[in-house]
Amino acid sequence: MTIAGEHPGLMSDTGRDPLASAEDFVNLAQARIAGAVRGEVGDHILNPDMGPFAHARRAPRDAAVLIPVIDRSNGPAVVLTQRTDHLASHAGQISLPGGKIDEGDGGPVAAALREAEEEIGLSPSLVMPAGVLPTYLTGSGYRVAPVVGLVDTSARFVANPDEVADVFEVPLAFLMNEANHQRSSRMLDGKPRYFYAMPFGERYIWGVTAGILRLLYDTVYR
Repeated sequence: MTIAGEHPGLMSDTGRDPLASAEDFVNLAQARIAGAVRGEVGDHILNPDMGPFAHARRAPRDAAVLIPVIDRSNGPAVVLTQRTDHLASHAGQISLPGGKIDEGDGGPVAAALREAEEEIGLSPSLVMPAGVLPTYLTGSGYRVAPVVGLVDTSARFVANPDEVADVFEVPLAFLMNEANHQRSSRMLDGKPRYFYAMPFGERYIWGVTAGILRLLYDTVYR
């Protein structure tokens, strides 16, 4: 695997559609992330009357997720998980591999890789991190660092039954198509709360996960 820093000018030389391969997209991600404006993003952006961490009952915590991009025969895809129904929070929802940043992690990249190995059996040696998107603030009180990573095609995913009910993939082209980014709402405390949703077949991708994928689109592909 290679990334843009190892081959200067790769994207400009090839002129290829960045959705043509996982490597092309991750090369572009590395370049765009390096120049990204580190503004405030999160659940509250679609809800002007709601501040960051609006529903948190404790001090905000740092977390990291991995956005794993992998090549497949029909084009690059993003690996997602469905959480088990018995978890205390966000049970049954679609997620990116990730979790809280532990003191011994040394930063968001290491945390995202550790969590991905714990949740879906993805060896860190098979992931080439490209960079970290702007921090995504959640209403429940997390500062999430989304790590974009190129996954080697030899990777095999095994769901941890304590946390993950299923591991599946969604075409990158679908997720990077703004036409698939729905703005939906639900009533919360008597008020409509707005969020992104990206329904894909029987999979309902919404909330923080959809918000982070939208952030990927805004930062890298838009």
